Amino acid sequence: MKKIKNVLLLLLFVFSTYSSFAQTETAVQTDLKKKLVELFPGAEISEIKNLEGYTESYQLILNEPLDHKHPEKGTFKHYIYLSHHDFNSPMVIETHGYNAGNIKSEVSKLLKANQVAVEYRFYGKSRPNPVPWEYLTNDQAIEDYHNITTKLKELYKGKWISTGISKGGETSLIYKSKYPNDVDVAMPYVAPLISTQEDPRTVEHVKIVGTPECRAKVTHFQRALLQNREALLKEIVAYGEKEKMTFTEVSIDEALEYATLEFPFSFWQWGAKCEDIPADGASPKELFDYLNKVVGISYYNDKQYFDLLPSFYQHMTELGYYGFDFEPVKDLLKTVKSTSNLRFAPKGVDNTYNPEYIKKVRKYVETKGNKILYIYGGYDTWFSCAPTPSPKLDALKMVLPGGSHSTRVKNFPKEDQEKIMATLDRWLK
Repeated sequence: MKKIKNVLLLLLFVFSTYSSFAQTETAVQTDLKKKLVELFPGAEISEIKNLEGYTESYQLILNEPLDHKHPEKGTFKHYIYLSHHDFNSPMVIETHGYNAGNIKSEVSKLLKANQVAVEYRFYGKSRPNPVPWEYLTNDQAIEDYHNITTKLKELYKGKWISTGISKGGETSLIYKSKYPNDVDVAMPYVAPLISTQEDPRTVEHVKIVGTPECRAKVTHFQRALLQNREALLKEIVAYGEKEKMTFTEVSIDEALEYATLEFPFSFWQWGAKCEDIPADGASPKELFDYLNKVVGISYYNDKQYFDLLPSFYQHMTELGYYGFDFEPVKDLLKTVKSTSNLRFAPKGVDNTYNPEYIKKVRKYVETKGNKILYIYGGYDTWFSCAPTPSPKLDALKMVLPGGSHSTRVKNFPKEDQEKIMATLDRWLK
């Protein structure tokens, strides 16, 4: 009887302890949401599914000023995603260069950190209709990030790390150059800093990367596409009908020629394999399927054209971009007349390029950019536009030989991963 009594007392203790713990957890959750409401008055804040390792997650829709210097100009709905682990853990701000979702970044995994993923203004769900193009500038976007960071630092007192991939990585470098003290460490992935509206380094890169034999196969494939023009056009039409795509903004003929010109850039950017390039005598279907796999003909359909207008606007006005090399197929082109990507920028809008903007960012990160950890793939076409930090800086640039635009820390050899983690550990102590 005494044993039964002891068991009942033990169960009562366990239940009361669990109940107390559950109440504390609920209080913490309520407290975080309450604090978010106080920090972001007027924002729409809703709970979302937790990613692995997080206890609370929220979607915040902010009323972001179109113009931070003139808030009276109006606002737009700006989407961000906060994933909470612990107030004392590091905080990773992912400066997405495009649309954003609630996805855990590699940096957040490596550091077991809190995370706030910020969608770039006027992309994805944060896109007003119509787009007020004059407010789509890097400086306005950086003010978005700065304000979000400043407010969340009232809650998260640990170390702050910015990260982003490709254009998002470039954004993290621009952010670092404008507000050096907002974050303790910047960790951009495969981030270019492009010099001109048509940076010639990308064209030079595809002329020297890989082996001569592979580069010859790339050119041979390009020529095969246009030498089988009519058959390839039929393949595109059939594919478009199957996938319910329309090609009115960019015609089928343009789509084929632009995809052919794009092929070398994408081939090396994404780490395609030479042995997969269709051999001589391949059918039009085989040629199309491989072109579609590497470039993606959907890139030129009306929906994608519309979705990418903000990107091309920014590249043509401030960020710079790449141009096409006509030389391998010049005699086979019929439709495309210009090497520029300006064709894909919004019409009726001032797309004048400012060559000074990125030059200033490059100068900062190369001469003053301490505690920046760069990740690159050596074959990636955008690697040709990577900054070169001064050896005097406390910065680390890691390049994976043969790596692509998909290169991440996990792809490096073990000793390189240890070097990366040791550097982060030293910087974040």
